[in-house]
Amino acid sequence: MSSSTVHDGPIAAAEAAHVELTIGGMTCASCAARIEKKLNRMDGVTATVNYATEKARVSYGNGVQVADLIETVVKTGYTAEEPPPPEPEPETGHPGPGTEAPRDPELAALRQRLLVSATLALPVVLLSMVPALQFDNWQWLSLTLAAPVVVWGGLPFHKAAWTNARHGAATMDTLVSVGTLAAFAWSLWALFFGHAGMPGMRHGFDLTVSRTDGSSSIYLEVAAGVVSFILLGRYLEARSKRKAGAALKALLELGAKDVAVLRGGAEVRIPVARLAVGDRFVVRPGEKIATDGTVVEGASAVDASMLTGESVPVEVAVGDSVTGATVNTSGRLVVEATRIGADTQLARMARLVEDAQNGKAEVQRLADRISGIFVPVVLVLALGTWVSWLLITDDPTAAFTAAVAVLIIACPCALGLATPTALMVGTGRGAQLGILIKGPEVLESTRRVDTVVLDKTGTVTTGRMTLTGAVPAEGVDAHELLHLAGSLEHASEHPIARAVAAAASDLAEGLSVPESFENLGGLGVQGVVDGHAVLVGREQLLADWSIELPAGLAEAKAAAEAAGSTAVLVAWDGAARGVLTVADAVKETSAEAVTRLRALGLTPVLLTGDNKAVAETVARAVGIDEVIAEVLPQDKVDVVRRLQAEGRTVAMVGDGVNDAAALAQADLGLAMGTGTDAAIEAGDLTLVRGDLRVAADAIRLSRRTLATIKGNLFWAFGYNVAALPLAAAGLLNPMIAGAAMAFSSVFVVSNSLRLRTFR
Repeated sequence: MSSSTVHDGPIAAAEAAHVELTIGGMTCASCAARIEKKLNRMDGVTATVNYATEKARVSYGNGVQVADLIETVVKTGYTAEEPPPPEPEPETGHPGPGTEAPRDPELAALRQRLLVSATLALPVVLLSMVPALQFDNWQWLSLTLAAPVVVWGGLPFHKAAWTNARHGAATMDTLVSVGTLAAFAWSLWALFFGHAGMPGMRHGFDLTVSRTDGSSSIYLEVAAGVVSFILLGRYLEARSKRKAGAALKALLELGAKDVAVLRGGAEVRIPVARLAVGDRFVVRPGEKIATDGTVVEGASAVDASMLTGESVPVEVAVGDSVTGATVNTSGRLVVEATRIGADTQLARMARLVEDAQNGKAEVQRLADRISGIFVPVVLVLALGTWVSWLLITDDPTAAFTAAVAVLIIACPCALGLATPTALMVGTGRGAQLGILIKGPEVLESTRRVDTVVLDKTGTVTTGRMTLTGAVPAEGVDAHELLHLAGSLEHASEHPIARAVAAAASDLAEGLSVPESFENLGGLGVQGVVDGHAVLVGREQLLADWSIELPAGLAEAKAAAEAAGSTAVLVAWDGAARGVLTVADAVKETSAEAVTRLRALGLTPVLLTGDNKAVAETVARAVGIDEVIAEVLPQDKVDVVRRLQAEGRTVAMVGDGVNDAAALAQADLGLAMGTGTDAAIEAGDLTLVRGDLRVAADAIRLSRRTLATIKGNLFWAFGYNVAALPLAAAGLLNPMIAGAAMAFSSVFVVSNSLRLRTFR
């Protein structure tokens, strides 16, 4: 079942209100797990808290208010607020040149804390590790330098640990705070009450736990080094998270800021936020189109690469639809607004991407549950390590060192970052390429899919009738055949007539205006063009005028119909003059797309309501072996069910209202963004471009994102499983443990950022 149709909360979707809260004060995945747990305990509330995006998506009912949700988060020890409404643009519109994006104050503060702490900690670490550098009373200089690092540098950890302790909880900050303060307190005791403060004291360094006299051992390098390493990890993680979310920010900032609206024939510049549906606005060459609309005046080429990833500009003229945030490259356009604000394609794309980034795959929920119980388990394990070492070795120094190493190595941060960072980068990169992934559950489906059902019209073919051939009778000029037929058909609104007229106007210098014109329902058209009495239509129309088809034209007509095309007969001045062949043309990229889908291990199936001859012709042209034709729109969903009953995992690609149910039924629904809103709503993946090759790219990107998530989780789990026993066994110095823990998170985020290179 397509994930987009499922609501797994205790409240029915119709009754639930939804809100997105920005959460502050989270420092690791176990924080997110705690907040989520507290919110979900509220009556009528379903919440998902994402550590990477620092947001909570909440569905609530049963009389619960947003203020109640915020109060629950605050009581848990964190902050929560609704995102502020977008600031209105100033009346004057344009931002000044050289305007820079505001700096992130939190990141700047973290960077300052890191630089000061690292500068002070480096001499402490060097003095402790290299006995040759140790002069008389070096330990007191180390204390002077280490104290501000532990107290001020580690303040965020200590504050968070204290807040959590007051709420009866423990997180990663608890481990770091307890570990570093214990190392610092031990050092103070040894310096002031033991032998470590004596002049001439020398201190060796060992990668593992060494047994020494506890009263002469200090751990200032552990306290200062661990704080600095973890601050470095936090800083790199925060920067990487900003990069991971950059694609969504860029998407949200794509739109135009102001627009020239026509008011009483004059242009008035207003902020885009004040546009209304029905307003007409001017778009000059080089300007962004302010919102979705229809061209009512002018012609141009529009560059939609920032939305679709398609590098070739698209020609538009009067009557064509245009999308907000695309760029007008050449002529002046007047556009009538059809969608504004949250209804525009850009806003809907951004919403889909954000929804996907805030979701959680099933595998991430497992990681969150582990993170939630992990910290208390580690605290017990550290205590057990200390007691065991004390009983076995009777060496309090070694016991203490091993216990501190366990506390510091065990951070579950990498677990919490494994899925969201990969999702953020993968969905953001997809948005840049015109691929919108609805949620993390979709990724699981792409891995299992083995059959892809392709709707024919508008997906494999253009969805428009096109002239594909012209066979003139003996002695008739093909140019004249098209000119006379096209001139007469130009007066008709029939899709076949438009195809003939379009082809004729492309080939001829200009079409003639018929001197008379008559539309004959179900037969064709007749009229006078350039002094000739012209007939264009079915064979019956010619028969009514007692005009017979010569053998050559009869053969051409039969061949066209055998291939599934429509044959249009042309006659003038009492004789048959030619056969025009019209068909729904196959998109140029469809054959390559089918090849790519096969390369991914998928079996393509062509599905259409057209007759079998037409379907088989299209299938042969693109390389599809399995064809299901003459299917009524309402029966498409039954075809998908039948394939699923055969044990196949089915992906469906479609673009119309009649595809929506089948897209929802399929294990994976891929909706063409050029299609209807109903189809896009029902799909799991939306392909902004109407190019079938993007379907293969979408499945590749989804599979690669899933592989990255699994790689991240393997590393995060594996790291903790391997590192904890090493620390407990005394094989890791606490400072090395701190460095390893910090860089496990950095590795996971860096691995996710590799998805930015997806092509």
